[in-house]
Amino acid sequence: MYFLYLAKCADDSIYTGITTDVARRLKEHQSGIGGRYTRAKKVVKILYTETFPTRSLASKRESEIKKWRREKKLNLIKFGKPQAT
Repeated sequence: MYFLYLAKCADDSIYTGITTDVARRLKEHQSGIGGRYTRAKKVVKILYTETFPTRSLASKRESEIKKWRREKKLNLIKFGKPQAT
């Protein structure tokens, strides 16, 4: 099981990532383990998660969301996963 997550950083930016354990990953981010971006921006909390059966599907969704503007990410956090049309 894989999770896509959106995390709030101390500078109010939104970080998008994937993991197999959201709680563990949050602790890693908060202790400085992880990528350069989250070490510099300091992850504060997880705002949103989605679950996927495979790493491939989670990675595809992560790539999609990373291309979005902030407003669209905030709408996802507020209203949930958009329905397929």
